[in-house]
Amino acid sequence: MTFSDDPGFLFASPTMQVERAAAELRFGRLVILRDGSNRLAVLALDSAQPRVYDQFAAAVDGKHSLFVTSHRAARLLPATSGDISIPLGGVSFAQVSRLAYGLQAEAPARWREADPLMGASAELARLALLLPAMVCAGINGFEDRFAACCTLDRHLLTAAGAARQRFDLVVRTRVPLRELGDAEFVVFRGGLAQKDQVAIVVGQPDFNAPVPIRIHSSCVTGDLCGSLKCDCGDQLRNGLASMKAMGGGVLFYLDQEGRGTGIGAKMRAYGYQHLGLDTIDADAELGYGSDHRRYKAVIAMLRLLGIAKVVVFTNNPAKIAALSHGGIEVDGRIPLNGAVTAENAAYLQTKKTRAGHLLEIDALLAAE
Repeated sequence: MTFSDDPGFLFASPTMQVERAAAELRFGRLVILRDGSNRLAVLALDSAQPRVYDQFAAAVDGKHSLFVTSHRAARLLPATSGDISIPLGGVSFAQVSRLAYGLQAEAPARWREADPLMGASAELARLALLLPAMVCAGINGFEDRFAACCTLDRHLLTAAGAARQRFDLVVRTRVPLRELGDAEFVVFRGGLAQKDQVAIVVGQPDFNAPVPIRIHSSCVTGDLCGSLKCDCGDQLRNGLASMKAMGGGVLFYLDQEGRGTGIGAKMRAYGYQHLGLDTIDADAELGYGSDHRRYKAVIAMLRLLGIAKVVVFTNNPAKIAALSHGGIEVDGRIPLNGAVTAENAAYLQTKKTRAGHLLEIDALLAAE
């Protein structure tokens, strides 16, 4: 028997097929998205080489187009309200790159409402941690030109999304922490790409009572390097210390850098912030909404730990809503702040006024 003889073999699962397609995009290769009889060839501009772009354009006789998310479209064409598609016949790689995510790019003269299958390609790009700027072309009638490309049925994206909720506890062990004493690191594995996620248990929390928790998304710049542009590092350390002072708690450290966009997109957005944009507008220039983080992993980890009721250290109502929606009882919220600096004051103000975070920014500024 060969692998392909067994229909139940792991590589045939929706999750594995989506992961393979995402990997193909990251390698700068074409992927075919299929929805019934419709076939769409897609290329992620973020990882594509100019020569591959040119070859793609030639293969589809110049009938390719650029998918632009509603967020980027609103920056290019303020009157628009949805995803759009821009024809690319005769447009060079450098020109389409500027159109896709360049600052102060000229508005396109021609565009139309994007096909939903194009939107699915952008979702695949996000899963691959690539910018959601996709070069697309329908290939019905000449599929043979793309016979070697990975093909993915659109519905598998939804099926793979459900798999993100499944996690297993891999290992738990003691780790002594400076100023906090012994902690327990609990590693879970699951979700798309079978990533490892970590829960850090400090003190001796009572799992039969509401457990103090902090949901913390990774921030290489703030957590590891002490960046002054955000308050993440302070929130990480203050959250652990506060939970220890309460007798114990659990910090969930999630692998979702840049509010779920990845370190590459985050650094691009930082560059735009240096030019005067706030964090939300900088992400919009790259095609992103204000927050792409997901918290299903935390729900699974809480259940595996046997925690049903929590008190949450957070300023973000979205985290509380996600927990409640996932069946976790939220018994209370405790604000968690960091130092306000000249470098992060505007960022914190943006989180309050545009992202809805529960920050008393005036009081924090007065306290400094």
